[in-house]
Amino acid sequence: MAGMFAWGHMGGFWSNQPVRVALVVGGGAALVCAVVGLSTVMRRQAFAGHALADVSGAGGSASFLLGINPLFGFLGMAAAAAGVMEWAQVREARERDLLTGVVLGAGLGLAALLLYLDMTVRNVSGAAITVLFGSMFTIPPSIVPVALTVAAAALGASALVFRPLLVSTLSVDLARAQGASVRTIALIHALALALAVSLAAMTVGAILSTALLIGPAAAALQVARRPATALALAVLIGLAAAWGGIALAYQSYYWTAGHGWPVSFFIVMLIVCAYLVASAAARRRAGSSATAPRSGCQEH
Repeated sequence: MAGMFAWGHMGGFWSNQPVRVALVVGGGAALVCAVVGLSTVMRRQAFAGHALADVSGAGGSASFLLGINPLFGFLGMAAAAAGVMEWAQVREARERDLLTGVVLGAGLGLAALLLYLDMTVRNVSGAAITVLFGSMFTIPPSIVPVALTVAAAALGASALVFRPLLVSTLSVDLARAQGASVRTIALIHALALALAVSLAAMTVGAILSTALLIGPAAAALQVARRPATALALAVLIGLAAAWGGIALAYQSYYWTAGHGWPVSFFIVMLIVCAYLVASAAARRRAGSSATAPRSGCQEH
């Protein structure tokens, strides 16, 4: 077991430029996804987040074909899909899910075409792996300023509507009575969601970005009673998973003679473990609460 963790090589970890870029971009993505993901889970829009993540893959595929910054591709397609879903103004949950499914199918079909063109027209053989599953250690340093700008914009948009968004989640009528524009709030949240999804897709890939967006928030809401506590816990889980996944992926190069395991695999597995631990803690607390009154009754 000790041979798996070559911590003596961690000095090179901190001096490695691809690792430093991955830590910055991955940490920014985890932070944004934790914040935006919390409101997304509370509004029961996990499927919408999943759809935007998958659809953003079409934008990432287009970026290879056009030779532009991949983050712009992910963001452009995610923002377009979010706009379509919000401006449709469907109210029934079933209709929203149907529209989301249609947008998801169209986005995946377009991604399939663009990836085919990437391989046949541009001869980019690794485009599919990079778009769908991420390649964090190959992110160029030039993307860092753009990624941090996108992260700042997403956090700013979330902070702007966080409180009224929570109120509208509990009661749309109450939010309107307080003077909030529910439509505007929903649009700003959709924009923040598109920004978060694009960052997640850039780091762990379009297919796995849902885990980074939904997982930390879902785990935090299992054990936290207040939104502020859940937000702080989601951020901690997201950052721990992102940075821990990068560290484990770096270590895996020493396990397999120079062929490291994907960063996205470790990040997702750490998030899954955090969710399982949080679920177990929630069940244990619920069981304790259920047995306490019965114990009191027996004493009387």
